[in-house]
Amino acid sequence: MEVTLAKTAGFCFGVRRAVEKVYEQADSGGGPVYTFGPIIHNEEVVRDLEERGVRVIHTEEGLSALTEGTVIIRSHGVPRRIYELLEARGIRYVDATCPFVRKIHKIVERHSREGRRIVIIGNDHHPEVEGIKGWCHTEPFVVDSPETAGNLPLEEGVPLCIVSQTTFNYNNFQDLVEILKKKRYDRIVLNTICSATEERQDEAKRIASCVDAMIVIGGKHSSNTQKLFEICKKECKNTYYIQTLVDLDLKPFQSFRHVGITAGASTPNKIIEEVQKHVRIKF
Repeated sequence: MEVTLAKTAGFCFGVRRAVEKVYEQADSGGGPVYTFGPIIHNEEVVRDLEERGVRVIHTEEGLSALTEGTVIIRSHGVPRRIYELLEARGIRYVDATCPFVRKIHKIVERHSREGRRIVIIGNDHHPEVEGIKGWCHTEPFVVDSPETAGNLPLEEGVPLCIVSQTTFNYNNFQDLVEILKKKRYDRIVLNTICSATEERQDEAKRIASCVDAMIVIGGKHSSNTQKLFEICKKECKNTYYIQTLVDLDLKPFQSFRHVGITAGASTPNKIIEEVQKHVRIKF
C-alpha cells in the first residue's frame, strides 16, 4: 500500500510555542502551573501535562480564586478583561497567545475604537473567537453561515471591519464575504486566516482528491481538524476522523491501494508517526 503523509500535518507554530511554554513552566519548579482552558484541543497532550502537575482552570471565578502559581494564556488568546483580572490579583502569567491571533486583537481594538462594527467570521463558541470579541469597543457580530451573513441586523452604509478566525475554511470565508458585500456596507475586509491553515487545508484537499482513503488525525474538539475532515470528505468519501491509533479500524483498508494522512494543528508528531507506521506495517 502507498501512504502519503501531508507535510503540513501536526503542530503549527503557535501551538508548538504554547505547548513548549507550558512544559518549560512545569519543569522549572517555580510553583503551581495552570492553563486557562486546555492549552490545546488534544486530550493526549492535556493528560500528559496533568501528570506533570499542570492544572486546567475553566472559569474566571477559578482564576480569581488563585493565590499563587503561574497561569499560561493559551494560543487561542483571551479577552482583555482576563489580563486585567490577572494583573489586579497580582497573579503571574505567561502569555502564549499565537502572534497571528494577537494581531487580530489589535485590528479589532483599533477599528472598533474608531467606530466600526466588527464582524468575525468563525465559530461563535470557539475560544479564539471569544477572545477576539473581548477586544472590541463596539458590539461584535459573529458570522458562520450564509444565513447569519444574510441576516446581519445592520443597515446599509454602516462601517464594518470584517476579520476571520485563524482556522476558518478559506473558501467558506470568501463565500461569506461575498454575501456581506451585497449589503453595501462601508467595509474593510481583512483575511486573518493563518497562512499555515490555508496551506494545511490546500494540501489536505489535494491529497484527498487522489487517494482511495484519507485519515484525518486530531482532537475531537479541535475546530481546525474538523474543518480538515470536512474538506477531505468532499474529495474522498472514505475519510476517517481519529484521535489516536486506538480509534482506527483497519478492516476497510484491506481494499485500499493508496491512503493519505493529515492532522490538525494540535496533533503531536508522535501520534501521527504511530498511525503512519501502523498503516504501512499492516499493509
